[in-house]
Amino acid sequence: MDSFSSPSVGSGSSNFSSSELMDQVKTQLAQAYAQEFLETVRGKCFEKCITKPSSSLSGSESSCISRCVDRYIEATGIISRALFSAPH
Repeated sequence: MDSFSSPSVGSGSSNFSSSELMDQVKTQLAQAYAQEFLETVRGKCFEKCITKPSSSLSGSESSCISRCVDRYIEATGIISRALFSAPH
């Protein structure tokens, strides 16, 4: 049984401190975000760059995928900085 379905969570006798629970939630959210990001990049870049799927990438497909991934990483960084530097 995981910590979220444990009967002790929320009953005042939790095995986790609130900071430990918050750290666990942050870690899980970061992992979910990273996985979603990779799936999005993989799908978008594959669709854009791979014209004839085969057992290996051509030179142009490889460089297209590299540029595509670099653009997604750069765009994500720009968006993250804008969101985290915005006044609350």
